Amino acid sequence: MNRYSTRTFALEFVMIAVAIVFAFPVYVLVNLAVRAPSDTSSPISLTSSPTLTNFTEAWQVAGLGGALINSVLVTVVSVVIVLAVSALAAYPLARSTAHWSRGTFLLIMLGLILPFQLAALPLYQTIRDLGLLGSVWSLVLFYAGLQVPFTTFLYVGFLRALPRDFEEASFIDGGSALQTFRYVIFPMLKPITVTALVLNAVSVWNDFFTPLLYLSGSDQQTMPVAIAGFVGQYAADWNLIFAALLISVVPVLAVYLVLQRSIINGFAGGLKG
Repeated sequence: MNRYSTRTFALEFVMIAVAIVFAFPVYVLVNLAVRAPSDTSSPISLTSSPTLTNFTEAWQVAGLGGALINSVLVTVVSVVIVLAVSALAAYPLARSTAHWSRGTFLLIMLGLILPFQLAALPLYQTIRDLGLLGSVWSLVLFYAGLQVPFTTFLYVGFLRALPRDFEEASFIDGGSALQTFRYVIFPMLKPITVTALVLNAVSVWNDFFTPLLYLSGSDQQTMPVAIAGFVGQYAADWNLIFAALLISVVPVLAVYLVLQRSIINGFAGGLKG
């Protein structure tokens, strides 16, 4: 029986079209990143004489080495803190039936409703009073507070769908609540943990406004702020910008390739949960 039908052809055509749509910006990015500044042809046309000088010039001019280290430091530390705090907070919120549990959960969820721009000035004054302006630790403190409500929401929803059988067995064996969470519950949270890790890491890595605000006037900068330095009032070095963008994408792609199976299983497990 020939199972290849018109519907199959239509689905393949749609998938190929979607793949081309998503691949086209990547093609333009790479094409312009390896193009010499003297080449003024259309961005769509293939570069005839590719060069790697844009990458070395962008690295030296914008100081991408220090910016890359700062971005990695801020992202890793912030995400670790967010995941640890959110998981620990979500466990009692999801399992407790006391009145305070629902009220506390709703209070945390206010962080999802209220935009942080409303508190931009008080937050800036607090960071200034703490003496953290111009330091990457101000960003860690900011992101650790900003991302906790959303991540806690993810954990609570996932925990409420988990059966209580394993943790009840742990309590019967004499395990404390902390031991039960560490050895029984947290390993079961791997799918939603990987999902939250990816979402938080991408959000922190790509943020531009907060580093621009808290690191302004210092020699510290993150990748988005360093790349924005190529754009002037009257001109922009687009070849260097695209080369710097490609450099900033490499760490994210490297992490994805290393954790590809865990990330896919994490998203799949999160959807099933």
